[in-house]
Amino acid sequence: MNWFECKVRYEKTMENGIIKKVTEPYMVDALSFTEAEARIIKEITPFMSGEFTVANIRRANISELFLDETGDKWYKCKVMFVTVDERSGAEKMTPSFMLSQAIDFQTALKNLIEGMKGTMADYTVASITETAIVDIYTYEVQEKQ
Repeated sequence: MNWFECKVRYEKTMENGIIKKVTEPYMVDALSFTEAEARIIKEITPFMSGEFTVANIRRANISELFLDETGDKWYKCKVMFVTVDERSGAEKMTPSFMLSQAIDFQTALKNLIEGMKGTMADYTVASITETAIVDIYTYEVQEKQ
């Protein structure tokens, strides 16, 4: 999967009724920047009442998603895998980034550990940080009727 972070700029009505221009990040999986732009426009159009623009698209280095439908936040998890250099025999740490959907930090960690249960490699959790990502749109194959 190729993950792209798409920043969408639009006018949002705040809780106090004031209209403010905001830029919010979303994630989509796509094969190219062009497909990522087309997918984000298709996915968010039903939720936007006014005009919006895709302000930025960048490739995101995400290897895994851990979904939790009860969660309303996305946490970026940096996991360090322990690998052994075959030539020197020295251990080295290789970083991998994952996203965990959760309601809070503790649940994000729990979801990460649960999702990593089948992993045979040794790893340590280096960091978990809350992101500003509003939503993630995964690629779903459309079945022919």
